[in-house]
Amino acid sequence: MATGSQESLTDRVYVELVRSLYQNVAPAVVMGAAFLFDFWLFYRAAPSPALMATGVAALVASAARIVVTVAGRERALTAMLTRDEARTIEGTFALPYLGFALMLGLFGLFAFRAPLPQVHMVTICLLVAYCAGVATGCGLRPRIALPSMALAVAPAMAAAILRADAAYVGLAGITLAFLVAGMRSVLVRCAFDTAATGQRLASISLARRDVLTTLPNRLALNEYFTENARLVSRHGLIAVHYLDLDGFKPVNDRFGHPVGDQVLQAVAERLRGAVRHGDLVARMGGDEFVVIQFGLGHASEAELLARRISATIEKPFVIADAVIAISTSIGTVVSQGMERTLDDLLREADDRLYQAKRARGPESALPLSA
Repeated sequence: MATGSQESLTDRVYVELVRSLYQNVAPAVVMGAAFLFDFWLFYRAAPSPALMATGVAALVASAARIVVTVAGRERALTAMLTRDEARTIEGTFALPYLGFALMLGLFGLFAFRAPLPQVHMVTICLLVAYCAGVATGCGLRPRIALPSMALAVAPAMAAAILRADAAYVGLAGITLAFLVAGMRSVLVRCAFDTAATGQRLASISLARRDVLTTLPNRLALNEYFTENARLVSRHGLIAVHYLDLDGFKPVNDRFGHPVGDQVLQAVAERLRGAVRHGDLVARMGGDEFVVIQFGLGHASEAELLARRISATIEKPFVIADAVIAISTSIGTVVSQGMERTLDDLLREADDRLYQAKRARGPESALPLSA
């Protein structure tokens, strides 16, 4: 039976994997457009009420996928989620996703039953591309990925086999073999990333630690930056977030340094759970922390993480029978590849941190007694 800390780590890993579902909406847009083209090609050649109903249902499900991802993206990527909340947003994502897969499978069945080789060609390309997109976009959640791949491909391949033509039987056999291999790859990737995420959240991937929080210290931060920045293309974006805690000094004054130390440990735990796989959280000393993001696709991803961190820290801490409310100020710098050194980025992020603190005015967050 797992201990409480193990259960907590398991929950945090699960939340992190669910967040991955909302990272990118582009595959759903591209797939919707590709399906629309294939549907138009097929319907123009062989119109029927059943085909029209299937096509419309698939397009509705595709639109719902896009709406759900766009509407839920900010909360999924910025909010501090419990396991139950993560399960809810995973279910919300899965419904239209599986619905589209079902309609795509039915569409493929109709396509391969029709005597239209040009439609067959476009449809098999569509199905293979869909499976590749599923493996990339939601491969960390096999309970969604595997049924989606099977629902989309199996009906069409069954229809291809029933044509009793050697070429079509061969096509179905090859496609199904790739489907099985793709499913296995999803499972292997999920197992690997789950283990890696667990290691990161437990802060065992780096040896040099801050004694109190077990976060990497400044020396480890420099080593990690040097090592990983080489792996980022010169056009890749790197974000540095420098933060300190607002309202922390009154915690030490009112409750004493032992409670203050527990608050810092709790903050470190929350920061571990807020960042992505591959990002780094380090303690600089006192109540100052740094988060580094590598491989950003757009500068807005840095803003999303800063907002997630703020929401994470502002949730009250219950320590030593007291409810303690603090907040954080964050200075963020986004750099293009390796154009600047870590020291330069830290200095600018620190300057922006204090600009943010001056803009907020005197610290107003005070510790509250339970």
